[in-house]
Amino acid sequence: MFSVLSAVNVCGYDQSLANSLPVRLEVRADLVAASRNPEVATAANAMCTFYDQHKRSGKGPVLAPYISLALFLGDPPSYATKVAEADLPPDASYVLGFQPLLKRYAAAAKLHAIWLKHESQYNALVDEFHEPVSQMITSTDNYLRIPLSSYAGRQYTVYLDPMAAPGEVNSRNYQADYFYLVVSPANGKIHMEELRHTYLHFVLEPLIAKRATSLARLQPILASVQQAPMAQEYKDDTGLLVIESLIRAIEARDPVDPKLPEKDRLAMVERDQAEGFVLTDYFYDRLKVFEKEQRGLPTAFPDWLHDVDVDKIRKQASEIRFASSAAPDVMQASNQKSELKVEQAEKALASGNPEGAVQLANEALTGNEDLGRCYFVLARAASIMGNMQDAKDDFVKAASTSKDPRIVAWSHIYLGRILDLQDEREAAVEQYKAALASGDTSSDTKKAAERGMQSPYEAPEGAGQPKSQ
Repeated sequence: MFSVLSAVNVCGYDQSLANSLPVRLEVRADLVAASRNPEVATAANAMCTFYDQHKRSGKGPVLAPYISLALFLGDPPSYATKVAEADLPPDASYVLGFQPLLKRYAAAAKLHAIWLKHESQYNALVDEFHEPVSQMITSTDNYLRIPLSSYAGRQYTVYLDPMAAPGEVNSRNYQADYFYLVVSPANGKIHMEELRHTYLHFVLEPLIAKRATSLARLQPILASVQQAPMAQEYKDDTGLLVIESLIRAIEARDPVDPKLPEKDRLAMVERDQAEGFVLTDYFYDRLKVFEKEQRGLPTAFPDWLHDVDVDKIRKQASEIRFASSAAPDVMQASNQKSELKVEQAEKALASGNPEGAVQLANEALTGNEDLGRCYFVLARAASIMGNMQDAKDDFVKAASTSKDPRIVAWSHIYLGRILDLQDEREAAVEQYKAALASGDTSSDTKKAAERGMQSPYEAPEGAGQPKSQ
Protein backbone atom coordinates (compact mmCIF):
# COMPACT_ATOMS: atom_id res chain seq x y z
CA MET A 1 0.00 0.00 0.00
CA PHE A 2 2.82 2.41 0.88
CA SER A 3 4.58 1.66 -2.41
CA VAL A 4 1.52 2.18 -4.59
CA LEU A 5 0.35 5.34 -2.81
CA SER A 6 3.87 6.77 -2.84
CA ALA A 7 4.06 6.09 -6.57
CA VAL A 8 0.80 7.88 -7.36
CA ASN A 9 2.01 10.81 -5.25
CA VAL A 10 5.07 10.92 -7.50
CA CYS A 11 2.74 11.01 -10.50
CA GLY A 12 0.73 14.02 -9.42
CA TYR A 13 -1.75 12.80 -6.83
CA ASP A 14 -1.77 15.99 -4.71
CA GLN A 15 -5.28 15.93 -3.24
CA SER A 16 -5.50 17.86 0.06
CA LEU A 17 -1.72 17.95 0.31
CA ALA A 18 -1.67 21.11 2.40
CA ASN A 19 -3.81 19.46 5.11
CA SER A 20 -1.94 16.15 5.19
CA LEU A 21 0.02 14.76 8.12
CA PRO A 22 3.72 15.72 8.17
CA VAL A 23 4.79 12.18 7.27
CA ARG A 24 3.22 12.52 3.79
CA LEU A 25 5.24 15.65 3.10
CA GLU A 26 8.40 14.02 4.45
CA VAL A 27 7.98 10.95 2.24
CA ARG A 28 7.31 13.12 -0.78
CA ALA A 29 10.50 15.09 -0.06
CA ASP A 30 12.45 11.81 -0.04
CA LEU A 31 10.81 10.82 -3.33
CA VAL A 32 11.77 14.15 -4.90
CA ALA A 33 15.36 13.70 -3.73
CA ALA A 34 15.46 10.21 -5.24
CA SER A 35 14.22 11.53 -8.59
CA ARG A 36 17.41 13.52 -9.07
CA ASN A 37 18.99 10.23 -10.12
CA PRO A 38 18.52 9.89 -13.92
CA GLU A 39 17.63 6.19 -13.63
CA VAL A 40 14.89 7.01 -11.11
CA ALA A 41 13.60 9.87 -13.26
CA THR A 42 13.35 7.60 -16.30
CA ALA A 43 11.47 4.93 -14.35
CA ALA A 44 9.16 7.57 -12.83
CA ASN A 45 8.43 9.04 -16.25
CA ALA A 46 7.30 5.66 -17.63
CA MET A 47 5.19 4.98 -14.55
CA CYS A 48 3.56 8.41 -14.60
CA THR A 49 2.82 8.20 -18.32
CA PHE A 50 0.73 5.11 -17.55
CA TYR A 51 -0.94 6.93 -14.63
CA ASP A 52 -1.86 9.90 -16.84
CA GLN A 53 -3.18 7.67 -19.62
CA HIS A 54 -5.45 5.77 -17.23
CA LYS A 55 -7.26 8.69 -15.66
CA ARG A 56 -10.97 8.22 -16.17
CA SER A 57 -12.07 11.73 -17.13
CA GLY A 58 -14.31 12.11 -14.10
CA LYS A 59 -15.96 8.68 -14.47
CA GLY A 60 -14.46 7.32 -11.27
CA PRO A 61 -12.24 8.16 -8.32
CA VAL A 62 -8.55 8.64 -9.19
CA LEU A 63 -7.25 6.60 -6.26
CA ALA A 64 -9.78 3.74 -6.13
CA PRO A 65 -8.31 1.39 -8.79
CA TYR A 66 -4.81 1.76 -7.33
CA ILE A 67 -6.11 0.90 -3.87
CA SER A 68 -7.65 -2.26 -5.34
CA LEU A 69 -4.40 -3.12 -7.11
CA ALA A 70 -2.33 -2.59 -3.95
CA LEU A 71 -4.53 -5.00 -1.98
CA PHE A 72 -3.71 -7.74 -4.50
CA LEU A 73 0.04 -7.16 -4.79
CA GLY A 74 2.60 -9.14 -2.80
CA ASP A 75 5.64 -7.77 -1.03
CA PRO A 76 8.48 -5.90 -2.74
CA PRO A 77 10.66 -6.23 -4.65
CA SER A 78 8.53 -8.40 -6.99
CA TYR A 79 5.06 -6.98 -6.17
CA ALA A 80 3.68 -10.18 -7.71
CA THR A 81 -0.11 -10.44 -7.87
CA LYS A 82 -1.59 -12.72 -5.21
CA VAL A 83 -4.29 -14.13 -7.51
CA ALA A 84 -4.64 -14.98 -11.19
CA GLU A 85 -5.33 -12.01 -13.43
CA ALA A 86 -8.82 -13.34 -14.21
CA ASP A 87 -9.63 -13.21 -10.48
CA LEU A 88 -8.65 -9.57 -10.00
CA PRO A 89 -11.44 -7.03 -9.47
CA PRO A 90 -12.18 -5.12 -12.69
CA ASP A 91 -10.82 -1.81 -11.41
CA ALA A 92 -7.53 -3.46 -10.38
CA SER A 93 -7.29 -5.18 -13.78
CA TYR A 94 -7.67 -1.78 -15.43
CA VAL A 95 -4.39 -0.56 -13.88
CA LEU A 96 -2.53 -3.88 -13.71
CA GLY A 97 0.02 -2.51 -16.18
CA PHE A 98 1.15 -0.22 -13.36
CA GLN A 99 2.70 -3.19 -11.51
CA PRO A 100 5.83 -3.76 -13.66
CA LEU A 101 6.39 0.00 -13.85
CA LEU A 102 6.11 0.27 -10.06
CA LYS A 103 8.55 -2.61 -9.67
CA ARG A 104 11.13 -0.87 -11.82
CA TYR A 105 10.61 2.49 -10.11
CA ALA A 106 10.73 1.05 -6.58
CA ALA A 107 14.05 -0.66 -7.28
CA ALA A 108 15.61 2.45 -8.81
CA ALA A 109 14.34 4.82 -6.10
CA LYS A 110 15.19 2.41 -3.26
CA LEU A 111 11.59 2.76 -2.12
CA HIS A 112 11.96 0.07 0.53
CA ALA A 113 14.66 2.13 2.25
CA ILE A 114 12.28 5.12 2.29
CA TRP A 115 9.63 2.89 3.87
CA LEU A 116 12.03 1.72 6.57
CA LYS A 117 12.90 5.35 7.33
CA HIS A 118 9.24 6.18 8.03
CA GLU A 119 7.96 2.83 9.32
CA SER A 120 8.03 4.00 12.95
CA GLN A 121 5.69 6.90 12.07
CA TYR A 122 3.23 4.44 10.53
CA ASN A 123 3.44 2.21 13.59
CA ALA A 124 2.72 5.22 15.79
CA LEU A 125 -0.46 5.89 13.80
CA VAL A 126 -1.56 2.29 14.22
CA ASP A 127 -0.97 2.54 17.96
CA GLU A 128 -2.92 5.81 18.13
CA PHE A 129 -6.02 4.51 16.37
CA HIS A 130 -6.03 0.86 17.44
CA GLU A 131 -7.98 1.48 20.63
CA PRO A 132 -10.88 3.52 19.18
CA VAL A 133 -11.32 1.03 16.32
CA SER A 134 -11.21 -1.87 18.76
CA GLN A 135 -13.80 -0.15 20.96
CA MET A 136 -16.08 0.40 17.94
CA ILE A 137 -15.91 -3.30 17.05
CA THR A 138 -16.54 -4.43 20.63
CA SER A 139 -19.48 -2.08 21.16
CA THR A 140 -21.05 -3.14 17.86
CA ASP A 141 -20.67 -6.83 18.71
CA ASN A 142 -22.16 -6.20 22.14
CA TYR A 143 -25.17 -4.37 20.70
CA LEU A 144 -25.85 -7.14 18.18
CA ARG A 145 -24.94 -9.88 20.69
CA ILE A 146 -22.81 -11.68 18.14
CA PRO A 147 -20.07 -14.01 19.51
CA LEU A 148 -16.50 -13.71 18.24
CA SER A 149 -16.64 -17.32 17.04
CA SER A 150 -19.01 -16.18 14.28
CA TYR A 151 -16.06 -14.63 12.41
CA ALA A 152 -13.89 -17.75 12.16
CA GLY A 153 -12.16 -17.85 8.76
CA ARG A 154 -13.29 -14.33 7.84
CA GLN A 155 -11.27 -11.13 7.80
CA TYR A 156 -11.89 -7.43 8.44
CA THR A 157 -8.76 -5.32 7.99
CA VAL A 158 -8.15 -1.59 8.35
CA TYR A 159 -5.06 -0.07 6.69
CA LEU A 160 -3.92 3.37 7.79
CA ASP A 161 -1.97 5.25 5.15
CA PRO A 162 -1.39 9.01 5.30
CA MET A 163 -0.11 9.08 1.70
CA ALA A 164 -3.79 9.28 0.71
CA ALA A 165 -5.70 12.54 1.11
CA PRO A 166 -6.77 13.30 4.70
CA GLY A 167 -10.18 11.80 5.39
CA GLU A 168 -9.96 9.46 2.39
CA VAL A 169 -11.86 6.19 2.98
CA ASN A 170 -11.76 3.31 0.49
CA SER A 171 -13.79 0.24 1.35
CA ARG A 172 -13.54 -3.14 -0.38
CA ASN A 173 -15.43 -6.41 -0.08
CA TYR A 174 -13.99 -9.42 -1.93
CA GLN A 175 -15.50 -12.90 -2.06
CA ALA A 176 -17.74 -12.23 0.99
CA ASP A 177 -15.02 -13.19 3.47
CA TYR A 178 -12.56 -10.29 3.12
CA PHE A 179 -13.38 -6.69 3.99
CA TYR A 180 -10.69 -4.04 3.67
CA LEU A 181 -10.66 -0.35 4.52
CA VAL A 182 -7.86 1.99 3.56
CA VAL A 183 -8.15 5.22 5.52
CA SER A 184 -6.10 8.37 5.93
CA PRO A 185 -6.42 10.25 9.24
CA ALA A 186 -7.63 13.86 9.19
CA ASN A 187 -7.22 16.34 12.04
CA GLY A 188 -6.19 13.58 14.40
CA LYS A 189 -9.28 11.50 13.66
CA ILE A 190 -10.51 8.79 11.32
CA HIS A 191 -14.04 8.46 9.96
CA MET A 192 -15.43 6.00 12.48
CA GLU A 193 -18.90 6.08 10.88
CA GLU A 194 -17.48 4.70 7.62
CA LEU A 195 -15.45 2.07 9.45
CA ARG A 196 -18.49 0.94 11.37
CA HIS A 197 -20.68 0.88 8.26
CA THR A 198 -18.26 -1.48 6.54
CA TYR A 199 -17.91 -3.55 9.71
CA LEU A 200 -21.70 -3.96 9.80
CA HIS A 201 -21.58 -5.27 6.23
CA PHE A 202 -18.90 -7.72 7.35
CA VAL A 203 -21.03 -8.87 10.29
CA LEU A 204 -24.45 -8.98 8.66
CA GLU A 205 -24.00 -10.14 5.06
CA PRO A 206 -23.52 -13.82 6.05
CA LEU A 207 -27.03 -13.73 7.60
CA ILE A 208 -28.50 -13.35 4.10
CA ALA A 209 -26.56 -16.19 2.47
CA LYS A 210 -29.06 -18.98 3.17
CA ARG A 211 -32.31 -17.01 2.98
CA ALA A 212 -33.16 -17.43 -0.71
CA THR A 213 -36.80 -18.41 -0.06
CA SER A 214 -37.48 -15.49 2.28
CA LEU A 215 -35.79 -13.07 -0.09
CA ALA A 216 -37.82 -14.33 -3.05
CA ARG A 217 -40.99 -13.51 -1.10
CA LEU A 218 -39.81 -9.90 -0.76
CA GLN A 219 -39.12 -9.51 -4.49
CA PRO A 220 -42.29 -7.43 -5.16
CA ILE A 221 -40.88 -4.65 -2.95
CA LEU A 222 -38.28 -3.90 -5.63
CA ALA A 223 -40.97 -2.62 -7.98
CA SER A 224 -41.78 0.08 -5.42
CA VAL A 225 -38.28 1.57 -5.31
CA GLN A 226 -37.40 1.88 -8.99
CA GLN A 227 -37.76 5.68 -8.88
CA ALA A 228 -35.60 6.04 -5.75
CA PRO A 229 -32.19 7.76 -6.08
CA MET A 230 -30.17 4.93 -4.53
CA ALA A 231 -27.80 2.89 -6.70
CA GLN A 232 -29.29 0.46 -9.21
CA GLU A 233 -28.02 -2.70 -7.54
CA TYR A 234 -30.28 -2.07 -4.53
CA LYS A 235 -33.23 -1.88 -6.93
CA ASP A 236 -32.28 -5.21 -8.53
CA ASP A 237 -31.23 -7.31 -5.52
CA THR A 238 -33.54 -7.93 -2.56
CA GLY A 239 -30.67 -9.17 -0.39
CA LEU A 240 -28.69 -5.97 -0.88
CA LEU A 241 -31.75 -3.83 -0.14
CA VAL A 242 -32.49 -5.80 3.05
CA ILE A 243 -28.94 -5.66 4.42
CA GLU A 244 -28.44 -1.97 3.66
CA SER A 245 -31.82 -1.12 5.24
CA LEU A 246 -30.90 -3.13 8.34
CA ILE A 247 -27.52 -1.39 8.59
CA ARG A 248 -29.16 2.03 8.28
CA ALA A 249 -31.60 1.07 11.04
CA ILE A 250 -28.78 -0.06 13.34
CA GLU A 251 -26.88 3.17 12.71
CA ALA A 252 -29.98 5.12 13.74
CA ARG A 253 -30.83 3.00 16.80
CA ASP A 254 -27.21 2.66 17.99
CA PRO A 255 -25.30 5.63 16.53
CA VAL A 256 -21.59 6.25 17.00
CA ASP A 257 -22.64 9.22 19.13
CA PRO A 258 -24.84 7.64 21.85
CA LYS A 259 -26.07 11.11 22.92
CA LEU A 260 -27.82 11.69 19.59
CA PRO A 261 -31.41 12.85 20.32
CA GLU A 262 -34.31 10.61 19.29
CA LYS A 263 -35.62 13.22 16.84
CA ASP A 264 -32.28 13.13 15.00
CA ARG A 265 -32.38 9.34 14.90
CA LEU A 266 -35.86 9.40 13.40
CA ALA A 267 -34.64 11.99 10.89
CA MET A 268 -31.93 9.52 9.83
CA VAL A 269 -34.60 6.86 9.24
CA GLU A 270 -36.73 9.29 7.25
CA ARG A 271 -33.72 10.24 5.10
CA ASP A 272 -32.88 6.59 4.45
CA GLN A 273 -36.47 5.78 3.51
CA ALA A 274 -36.47 8.74 1.10
CA GLU A 275 -33.31 7.38 -0.56
CA GLY A 276 -35.14 4.12 -1.22
CA PHE A 277 -34.16 1.92 1.73
CA VAL A 278 -37.79 1.28 2.52
CA LEU A 279 -37.21 -1.44 5.11
CA THR A 280 -35.23 0.87 7.42
CA ASP A 281 -38.29 1.93 9.41
CA TYR A 282 -39.41 -1.70 9.77
CA PHE A 283 -36.03 -2.81 11.13
CA TYR A 284 -35.81 0.28 13.36
CA ASP A 285 -38.98 -0.83 15.14
CA ARG A 286 -37.72 -4.42 15.42
CA LEU A 287 -34.49 -3.19 17.00
CA LYS A 288 -36.44 -1.39 19.72
CA VAL A 289 -37.85 -4.74 20.82
CA PHE A 290 -34.53 -6.54 20.25
CA GLU A 291 -32.76 -4.21 22.70
CA LYS A 292 -34.97 -5.55 25.51
CA GLU A 293 -34.44 -9.22 24.61
CA GLN A 294 -31.62 -11.63 25.39
CA ARG A 295 -31.20 -13.33 22.01
CA GLY A 296 -28.57 -12.29 19.50
CA LEU A 297 -29.19 -10.83 16.05
CA PRO A 298 -28.34 -14.10 14.18
CA THR A 299 -31.25 -15.71 16.05
CA ALA A 300 -33.65 -12.80 15.70
CA PHE A 301 -33.02 -11.90 12.07
CA PRO A 302 -34.72 -14.94 10.42
CA ASP A 303 -37.93 -14.09 12.28
CA TRP A 304 -37.72 -10.45 11.20
CA LEU A 305 -37.32 -11.51 7.59
CA HIS A 306 -40.22 -13.95 7.87
CA ASP A 307 -42.51 -11.32 9.45
CA VAL A 308 -42.10 -8.63 6.78
CA ASP A 309 -45.56 -7.63 5.52
CA VAL A 310 -44.77 -7.19 1.82
CA ASP A 311 -48.04 -5.48 0.94
CA LYS A 312 -47.69 -3.04 3.85
CA ILE A 313 -44.13 -2.13 2.86
CA ARG A 314 -45.18 -1.63 -0.75
CA LYS A 315 -48.06 0.63 0.31
CA GLN A 316 -45.76 2.68 2.54
CA ALA A 317 -43.19 2.93 -0.25
CA SER A 318 -45.84 4.22 -2.66
CA GLU A 319 -46.50 7.10 -0.27
CA ILE A 320 -42.84 8.12 0.08
CA ARG A 321 -41.66 11.19 -1.77
CA PHE A 322 -38.24 9.98 -2.82
CA ALA A 323 -35.29 12.35 -2.58
CA SER A 324 -33.69 13.76 -5.71
CA SER A 325 -30.31 12.26 -4.82
CA ALA A 326 -28.72 9.78 -2.40
CA ALA A 327 -25.64 10.13 -0.24
CA PRO A 328 -22.65 8.12 -1.53
CA ASP A 329 -22.39 4.65 0.02
CA VAL A 330 -19.11 3.96 1.77
CA MET A 331 -19.10 0.54 0.07
CA GLN A 332 -19.50 2.06 -3.40
CA ALA A 333 -15.95 1.23 -4.54
CA SER A 334 -16.72 -2.47 -4.50
CA ASN A 335 -20.27 -2.19 -5.79
CA GLN A 336 -21.24 -2.50 -9.40
CA LYS A 337 -22.56 1.08 -9.49
CA SER A 338 -18.98 2.40 -9.63
CA GLU A 339 -18.05 0.11 -12.52
CA LEU A 340 -17.80 1.14 -16.12
CA LYS A 341 -19.64 -0.98 -18.68
CA VAL A 342 -16.32 -2.38 -19.88
CA GLU A 343 -15.54 -3.51 -16.33
CA GLN A 344 -18.87 -5.29 -16.20
CA ALA A 345 -18.05 -6.86 -19.58
CA GLU A 346 -14.73 -8.15 -18.21
CA LYS A 347 -16.51 -9.61 -15.22
CA ALA A 348 -19.07 -11.32 -17.47
CA LEU A 349 -16.26 -12.80 -19.56
CA ALA A 350 -14.41 -14.07 -16.48
CA SER A 351 -17.61 -15.71 -15.18
CA GLY A 352 -18.07 -17.69 -18.42
CA ASN A 353 -20.66 -15.50 -20.12
CA PRO A 354 -19.11 -14.37 -23.43
CA GLU A 355 -22.49 -13.42 -24.93
CA GLY A 356 -23.18 -11.06 -22.04
CA ALA A 357 -19.64 -9.71 -22.29
CA VAL A 358 -20.21 -8.85 -25.97
CA GLN A 359 -23.41 -6.96 -25.18
CA LEU A 360 -21.79 -4.97 -22.35
CA ALA A 361 -18.63 -4.25 -24.37
CA ASN A 362 -20.71 -2.91 -27.25
CA GLU A 363 -22.60 -0.68 -24.80
CA ALA A 364 -19.23 0.53 -23.51
CA LEU A 365 -18.17 1.35 -27.08
CA THR A 366 -21.36 3.33 -27.58
CA GLY A 367 -20.58 5.20 -24.37
CA ASN A 368 -17.08 6.01 -25.68
CA GLU A 369 -15.32 4.18 -22.85
CA ASP A 370 -11.75 2.84 -23.22
CA LEU A 371 -11.84 1.68 -26.86
CA GLY A 372 -8.81 -0.60 -26.72
CA ARG A 373 -10.14 -2.34 -23.65
CA CYS A 374 -13.58 -2.76 -25.24
CA TYR A 375 -12.15 -4.29 -28.42
CA PHE A 376 -9.97 -6.62 -26.33
CA VAL A 377 -13.05 -7.96 -24.51
CA LEU A 378 -14.91 -8.37 -27.80
CA ALA A 379 -11.95 -10.20 -29.32
CA ARG A 380 -11.57 -12.58 -26.39
CA ALA A 381 -15.31 -13.28 -26.36
CA ALA A 382 -15.30 -13.97 -30.11
CA SER A 383 -12.33 -16.30 -29.68
CA ILE A 384 -14.10 -18.23 -26.90
CA MET A 385 -17.19 -18.60 -29.09
CA GLY A 386 -15.07 -19.78 -32.03
CA ASN A 387 -15.59 -16.72 -34.24
CA MET A 388 -11.97 -16.40 -35.34
CA GLN A 389 -12.38 -13.71 -37.98
CA ASP A 390 -14.20 -11.43 -35.54
CA ALA A 391 -11.53 -12.20 -32.94
CA LYS A 392 -8.74 -11.27 -35.37
CA ASP A 393 -10.44 -8.04 -36.39
CA ASP A 394 -11.03 -6.94 -32.80
CA PHE A 395 -7.55 -7.90 -31.58
CA VAL A 396 -6.15 -5.72 -34.39
CA LYS A 397 -8.37 -2.85 -33.24
CA ALA A 398 -7.36 -3.39 -29.61
CA ALA A 399 -3.66 -3.37 -30.49
CA SER A 400 -3.99 -0.17 -32.51
CA THR A 401 -6.22 1.83 -30.15
CA SER A 402 -5.17 0.83 -26.63
CA LYS A 403 -2.80 2.96 -24.56
CA ASP A 404 -2.20 0.07 -22.16
CA PRO A 405 1.00 -1.83 -23.07
CA ARG A 406 -0.41 -5.03 -21.59
CA ILE A 407 -3.54 -4.98 -23.75
CA VAL A 408 -1.41 -4.18 -26.80
CA ALA A 409 1.01 -7.02 -26.02
CA TRP A 410 -1.65 -9.65 -25.42
CA SER A 411 -3.61 -8.58 -28.48
CA HIS A 412 -0.51 -9.36 -30.54
CA ILE A 413 0.04 -12.64 -28.68
CA TYR A 414 -3.53 -13.79 -29.30
CA LEU A 415 -3.24 -12.74 -32.95
CA GLY A 416 -0.06 -14.78 -33.20
CA ARG A 417 -1.79 -17.83 -31.74
CA ILE A 418 -4.73 -17.53 -34.13
CA LEU A 419 -2.34 -17.22 -37.07
CA ASP A 420 -0.38 -20.25 -35.85
CA LEU A 421 -3.60 -22.28 -35.74
CA GLN A 422 -4.27 -21.15 -39.32
CA ASP A 423 -0.76 -22.24 -40.44
CA GLU A 424 0.42 -18.69 -41.10
CA ARG A 425 3.68 -19.07 -39.21
CA GLU A 426 5.60 -16.08 -40.54
CA ALA A 427 2.76 -13.69 -39.80
CA ALA A 428 2.41 -15.24 -36.34
CA VAL A 429 6.07 -14.65 -35.52
CA GLU A 430 5.68 -10.98 -36.46
CA GLN A 431 2.87 -10.70 -33.95
CA TYR A 432 4.98 -12.23 -31.17
CA LYS A 433 7.78 -9.79 -32.01
CA ALA A 434 5.28 -6.92 -31.80
CA ALA A 435 4.22 -8.16 -28.35
CA LEU A 436 7.82 -8.03 -27.12
CA ALA A 437 8.14 -4.49 -28.48
CA SER A 438 4.92 -3.25 -26.86
CA GLY A 439 6.50 -1.97 -23.67
CA ASP A 440 4.84 -4.50 -21.36
CA THR A 441 7.64 -5.91 -19.21
CA SER A 442 5.52 -8.46 -17.30
CA SER A 443 7.18 -11.86 -17.04
CA ASP A 444 4.10 -13.76 -18.27
CA THR A 445 3.89 -11.55 -21.36
CA LYS A 446 7.56 -12.04 -22.16
CA LYS A 447 7.37 -15.81 -21.67
CA ALA A 448 4.25 -16.17 -23.83
CA ALA A 449 5.72 -14.11 -26.67
CA GLU A 450 9.10 -15.86 -26.58
CA ARG A 451 7.42 -19.26 -26.48
CA GLY A 452 5.40 -18.27 -29.55
CA MET A 453 8.54 -17.30 -31.42
CA GLN A 454 10.24 -20.58 -30.56
CA SER A 455 7.47 -22.91 -31.70
CA PRO A 456 3.97 -22.66 -33.21
CA TYR A 457 1.08 -22.40 -30.79
CA GLU A 458 -1.09 -25.48 -30.38
CA ALA A 459 -4.60 -25.37 -28.98
CA PRO A 460 -4.94 -27.17 -25.61
CA GLU A 461 -6.12 -30.74 -25.90
CA GLY A 462 -9.90 -30.94 -25.83
CA ALA A 463 -10.38 -27.28 -26.73
CA GLY A 464 -11.88 -28.19 -30.08
CA GLN A 465 -11.37 -26.52 -33.43
CA PRO A 466 -12.22 -22.88 -33.92
CA LYS A 467 -15.06 -22.05 -36.27
CA SER A 468 -14.22 -20.21 -39.47
CA GLN A 469 -16.25 -17.17 -40.38
